[in-house]
Amino acid sequence: MSLHSIRPWRQIDRRKSRKIMVGNVAVGGDAPISVQTMTNTLTTDVAATIAQIQAAADAGADIVRVSVPDEASSKALREIVAESPVPIVADIHFHYRRGIEAAEAGAACLRINPGNIGDAKRVREVISAARDHGCSIRIGVNAGSLERHLLEKYGEPCPDAMIESGLDHIRILQDNDFHEFKISCKASDVFMAAAAYQGLAEQTDAPIHLGITEAGGLMSGTIKSAIGLGNLLWMGIGDTVRVSLSADPVEEVRVGYEILKSLGLRHRGVNIISCPSCARQGFDVIRTVETLEKRLEHIKTPMSLSIIGCVVNGPGEALMTDVGFTGGGNGSGMVYLAGKQSHKMTNDQMIDHIVVQVEKRAEAIEAEAQAERTAAE
Repeated sequence: MSLHSIRPWRQIDRRKSRKIMVGNVAVGGDAPISVQTMTNTLTTDVAATIAQIQAAADAGADIVRVSVPDEASSKALREIVAESPVPIVADIHFHYRRGIEAAEAGAACLRINPGNIGDAKRVREVISAARDHGCSIRIGVNAGSLERHLLEKYGEPCPDAMIESGLDHIRILQDNDFHEFKISCKASDVFMAAAAYQGLAEQTDAPIHLGITEAGGLMSGTIKSAIGLGNLLWMGIGDTVRVSLSADPVEEVRVGYEILKSLGLRHRGVNIISCPSCARQGFDVIRTVETLEKRLEHIKTPMSLSIIGCVVNGPGEALMTDVGFTGGGNGSGMVYLAGKQSHKMTNDQMIDHIVVQVEKRAEAIEAEAQAERTAAE
């Protein structure tokens, strides 16, 4: 197995929640925390939407959400669902007919707020369609679109208003004997979102979809999401995550995985441990890491790689990683394999050599895992 495995002192005790299914992806209970994103193409542009879904899936997305704002989008959704490699969540706002159409088109989940899609009869129709077509529901509370009566009651968006909104929506589904739902309570304010999620987690056993909404661009949004989601996940709250960035959906998936990987909650691909570099570096660390990140994108096996510029921390880090390279002198450095010092390699050949070593180690880890599965059978 990979040396970058979970150790007892870094395990997180996850909140106990019900398990539901989003298509063939389990959410909640003991299921792995899933990573989501959302397309930003026009849904009616079927080819572009499917291409974006495929790219997200290749990056590791477990679930992808697609907006369904009109009837033409509902019609396009049927073809999108048929071609998608992952379950599709239909994003529905206000129009109850879109919810029914999305369920009929094969969506795995409907993202709705039961309170804003019409009267009780219309809500029952949407719930009935979801039930008939094996479709789960995500209640999506957002600080920017709280109900008027709650804004009047609390004076402004706040955690208590968001929690009350979520519980009200839960009650609507439960009153209709529908329990295949998860819930989110997002805000762009990290403190507000975190407080709302904590309060909601105490009052329901529904699976929780985590997100800091409208987090911003790639850099700022990543930081806000890492702080907000990271703290909640550390407390054991969260069954599925979506990082909301003004960026390519693939970046949302990558950031989501990096947050989960940093907490030992998901393991996928190569975790590169690298130094920021300084005058002691024996090679160009920054350029090397940038190149290796791109060259190793195809590796899905969970494993670790250390790239350290000098011998101050390099040997110690390499002892804890699957593959390592530590800068030395005279244009060469030391290669470590499976935590042990192995051989020297020149800097000019180092990148190609590391790629080969990582690929070999990934194959070995997969072979070990397969042997364990076979023995267990």
